[in-house]
Amino acid sequence: MKVYKFGGASVKNAPGIRNLASIVSLESENLVVVVSAFGKTTNALEKVLMAWLNGEEKYTALLDEVYEGHLLVIDELFSTFSEVKEKIDISFARLKDYLMTGSKGKHDFEYDQIVSYGEIWSTIIVEAFLKLSGMNTEWIDIRESLITDDRFRDANILWSESTNRIRSIFDFKKKRIYVTQGFIGGTVTGQTTTLGREGSDYTAAILANMLDAESVMVWKDVPGILNADPKWLPDAQKLDEISYREAVEITFSGAKVIHPKTIKPLHNKNIPLHVRSFLVPGEKGTIIKADATLKKIIPVFIKKEDQILISILPKDFSFVMGDNLSRVFHSFIAHGIKVNLVEASAVSIDVCVDDERVRVDALIADLKTEYNAIYNESVEMLSIRHYTQEAIERITKGREIMIEQRTRSTVRFVVRQE
Repeated sequence: MKVYKFGGASVKNAPGIRNLASIVSLESENLVVVVSAFGKTTNALEKVLMAWLNGEEKYTALLDEVYEGHLLVIDELFSTFSEVKEKIDISFARLKDYLMTGSKGKHDFEYDQIVSYGEIWSTIIVEAFLKLSGMNTEWIDIRESLITDDRFRDANILWSESTNRIRSIFDFKKKRIYVTQGFIGGTVTGQTTTLGREGSDYTAAILANMLDAESVMVWKDVPGILNADPKWLPDAQKLDEISYREAVEITFSGAKVIHPKTIKPLHNKNIPLHVRSFLVPGEKGTIIKADATLKKIIPVFIKKEDQILISILPKDFSFVMGDNLSRVFHSFIAHGIKVNLVEASAVSIDVCVDDERVRVDALIADLKTEYNAIYNESVEMLSIRHYTQEAIERITKGREIMIEQRTRSTVRFVVRQE
């Protein structure tokens, strides 16, 4: 069997879902289809969440816009759509009831309960259209099978329990194609969790590992993995194949083409990952596998935007090592903040992290009794894998460099955002 993963860009409208169905129809083997929320639905639900948490009545109008967008897709795909619309109506009503009657908990918990609906709605519609197109499909609520801890917004998989449930639920003697959600899971007590932003790739890799898949196919709006974002560097080139290690290096640095956690479950069972374009599905794209070789070594450019550079200084100017270092990084872990780059001096630590202001503010408040902490907003991290001096000059010329780090094969810069 194989695992196909379709991101939000591939299912942003009715033509996109028809294209998805066309791609799936060409696959003769057993299949798990992992689908993200439609288009910008996750962003829209984040706005609903923040308005609701802030006590702003506009959250209802924002949610209605999301609802109308889904109805438009249903109307275009189904001539008679009462059953699909009924399922969507029930799900939206359930969310509205939660928002109207539920007490407001912590941000990360509420994020997972609310934003996770995007994947539920998209998969209900996609599975119904595949079935209408004559395919032997079944919809699976992954929250009941992919069991996690209660680390909301960045949940960890409980592998043993999840594997048992996944192998029981995904029974290919009953159905040939299963459609399910990426990005989300559930605790043993039934609370919804999410696996981190853009976590649908990770879901696909987890399911491939648990079901011993032959391969994973991630369908994107790019021809494969490129050596740069073409919106940034228009002359970006496609990499035909890369190793698991190379993929880990570039995703850790911020390459958005696949989720950073995706590789490990695949590497553990030597399952290849194909990145292909849903716009031109006949082209090969990029393959990530154990024995891949770079036929031509070229610089790989990665830009990680919307960063914050935090500077932490002990108030007594004690050396930043030992207990101090342990205390500081324990706080990062406790607040769920991933560290993208660290630079330490005798009396300070500079840390580059994603601009998640709620978490950063909580971190600084936690540290303020023992440390002075300041931060620079609107910075970005530029990385080059297999760098050359020419490559460095290309992306740093005229930029204010705040931090520079080099290893034998990778160089990273923290710079002011343009």
